Amino acid sequence: MRPWGRFAVLDDAAGYKVKRLEVDPERRLSYQKHASRSEHWTVVRGEAHVTLDGREVDLGPGQSIDVPMGAAHRLENRGGERLVVIEVQRGRYLGEDDIVRLEDDFGRA
Repeated sequence: MRPWGRFAVLDDAAGYKVKRLEVDPERRLSYQKHASRSEHWTVVRGEAHVTLDGREVDLGPGQSIDVPMGAAHRLENRGGERLVVIEVQRGRYLGEDDIVRLEDDFGRA
């Protein structure tokens, strides 16, 4: 569990990791960036509000976005139902500590 929801690792091998992210209503992840990985997000349920290097976009089920390595990004659920996103990470290092938090609602920045 995280303060914004939860995630589960679906697959993990050299160079990639696949996660299922569940973001609770009215919650958002840190505005963050990664030095060693890129991410690809596909919305499977709910509506996602994404901030990517200061640009904002809304995505619905079946829509996706690429988050390049080093780009500042945030995933947010502004709706009333749980947001479910499949995240595919690719890179040389995929550890949870490869996070630089720029802003955080939970005091972790």
